[in-house]
Amino acid sequence: MPVLCQKNSMLNTSEVVFLQLGAMAALAFYVAANLGANDVANSMGTSVGSKALTLRQAIIVAGILEFSGAVLFGQGVSETLATGVVKAQVFATQPQVFLIGMVSVLIACGIWLQIATSRGLPVSSSHAVVGAIAGFSCVAAGINAVDWRTIGTISLTWVATPVASGALAALFYSVVKYSILDRPDPLSQMREWIPWLSAAMLSVFGIIVLPSVVDVALVQTGAIALAHDRFGWNLPIHDVVIGIGSIGAIVLTLNSWKKLESVEKEEERRKKEEGRGDKGFGLSTNSSPTPTLPHSLIEQQMARFQVLSACFVAFSHGSNDVGNAVAPLAAIAYIRRTGSFPSEDFSVPLWILVVGGAGIVIGLAIWGKNVIATVGEKIIELQPSGGFCAELATATTVLLASRFGLPVSTSHALVGAVVGVGLIKAWKTVRLQTLLSIGSAWLVTIPIAAGLAAIIFSIAQSIGQF
Repeated sequence: MPVLCQKNSMLNTSEVVFLQLGAMAALAFYVAANLGANDVANSMGTSVGSKALTLRQAIIVAGILEFSGAVLFGQGVSETLATGVVKAQVFATQPQVFLIGMVSVLIACGIWLQIATSRGLPVSSSHAVVGAIAGFSCVAAGINAVDWRTIGTISLTWVATPVASGALAALFYSVVKYSILDRPDPLSQMREWIPWLSAAMLSVFGIIVLPSVVDVALVQTGAIALAHDRFGWNLPIHDVVIGIGSIGAIVLTLNSWKKLESVEKEEERRKKEEGRGDKGFGLSTNSSPTPTLPHSLIEQQMARFQVLSACFVAFSHGSNDVGNAVAPLAAIAYIRRTGSFPSEDFSVPLWILVVGGAGIVIGLAIWGKNVIATVGEKIIELQPSGGFCAELATATTVLLASRFGLPVSTSHALVGAVVGVGLIKAWKTVRLQTLLSIGSAWLVTIPIAAGLAAIIFSIAQSIGQF
């Protein structure tokens, strides 16, 4: 009889653990859904605003690529936000307290991100998570439990990121504007610049995405080792990345030239048919061609570049930012499994990445249109040429910051880039009221997330349900 009771007790305990972990997974899914609704505007907002993609198309494309990036390459996260914001030695002896804190982080971030998304405000999920962790840590173990140097570095990026991205976007758009759009023969200039635009885009986005792709597809599968054993080929990873990027740039250039040529021929044929029709009715044929036609063709070409760049950004965003939603869940699962504080090199299980990827897609589909509309339409009116420059500047800024180990926000980078394009295009068209609303949301993200997490943590401790 005692053995039977013990088995029942063990069964009940395992069921309780399973239910608790399921509830935490639901919370992480909720946070990921809000992250998807808010942060995916970073990749698709400008494409929708410039009419390169419809909202429906953007949601479908972003959903597929975000989920793929999160599940296939999100496991590269080896250090969670928790280990960088709190002092590990403080919670090493009380992992259960840290577990309660991570639950509070999930709830606080989910609430704040949903509030911001419902108002169409692009905020940083990274900053929300950091603020929430700092908030509960102060209540749980005092102010000294927080690594304030990390908080200070993140705060500095609020100013540096949009300024740097805006400057780069202004530079890129100036080149496009003065070298292509404002020239007497913009179509001829576009032909000359297509190789350079292709190389610039694939250089930036290829450096972000291709190393991860090559590592998973060729290194982890053993393909490179097999090539070395069988053929004696010694293929350095960076050479493989450069080779793939170069081939991609050449293919994109040739395809773009072909598309531009076919569109030009179609327009010439249409003009000839209109001319014959005018003669048949005795109408005058001395009217000059529509002056906006060359620019329309250029914007069509730029739209193709912009859609491709948006796909790269969505994929890399899914692989990088999914950690904001699932890192707390991974820490909770680790503590439940081992009973100890997570070490810096613990990995995120695949099922947790699937939860995060699915949440991002669902949140984007349900709530994403509000933030996409704000970034793409309510700051300035974008055309594909401006949207492409904004996305290129965003990716460049994030890439450079990553190389220097600086934590930045893609939301901040994109908003700064859109403003940079607007200042060159027509500075009076930049809607300051929208920028003030976005800036206010940026400023209050950390303190609001910190306050929510502190309150939730205090309540959870007081009722003792964990």
